[in-house]
Amino acid sequence: MPHTRVIEQLKQNLQTAYRQAIDADAKLDELKKVGHGKFASIFGKQQGFSTESNRFGPYVQELAQQLTEISADNANINEQIEQFVPKLAVLLQTLQAFKNQAK
Repeated sequence: MPHTRVIEQLKQNLQTAYRQAIDADAKLDELKKVGHGKFASIFGKQQGFSTESNRFGPYVQELAQQLTEISADNANINEQIEQFVPKLAVLLQTLQAFKNQAK
């Protein structure tokens, strides 16, 4: 399989996003308790997500499901990866920015 290494790298990056999302969601819960974090969605439709949530976890779940589908369907794998990577990138960038601002 020519895409095996790419899929493995995407899985590793998604695992990183998962760990960061747990920390970020905990911080968002803390902020909500003190009256902050009053927003409906982290990402808009323009980022490509179908999920709408005020926490990062559901976005990670959406990407995990999408990656499972990519792994199972080799017919359109290049197109699917091209759609997946920008969403993973924006998720990781946003998590990093949130982490830097939450310090």
